[in-house]
Amino acid sequence: MEDKVVYKTNYDVNEDKKVERVRQLALIMQETGLTALEYTADHVKMERPAAGGVVISDTAAMPVSGTEPSAAMQEASAAAGVAVSSPMVGVYYAAPGADKEPYVTVGSRVSVGDTLCIIEAMKMMNEIQAEHDGVITEICAANKDTIEFGQLLFRIDTSK
Repeated sequence: MEDKVVYKTNYDVNEDKKVERVRQLALIMQETGLTALEYTADHVKMERPAAGGVVISDTAAMPVSGTEPSAAMQEASAAAGVAVSSPMVGVYYAAPGADKEPYVTVGSRVSVGDTLCIIEAMKMMNEIQAEHDGVITEICAANKDTIEFGQLLFRIDTSK
């Protein structure tokens, strides 16, 4: 009688495709100079530290807080106003030109659709517009700053 050896594995046929997708994303990050990329289709988060290399982590394994924020935290958040974050990586411009007045300053009243700033990305000028009526309470970027995706740009007090 011949002995048979059977190996069992949890190998997923689609695993090679996932690995190839991660390699492609890492290459894109390297070529474009992106410093962070969150890829959530397969619960993968990739980061490229300033020192180089790529850090890949499984976001499915990361703990998620299930606690609700306290009433004091909710009040403080509401008092801080609506956050306006950058929808892209680029260069922040506060005004339409070097010799022009900034679009907004602290205390400026804005309406939905008003231009708050410009972010230049890949030689394209992208106007960032207000999505809420209110008063600018904080400007978190300086003219010609390099801005990251999701970086806080403004706070708008919608109660005024």
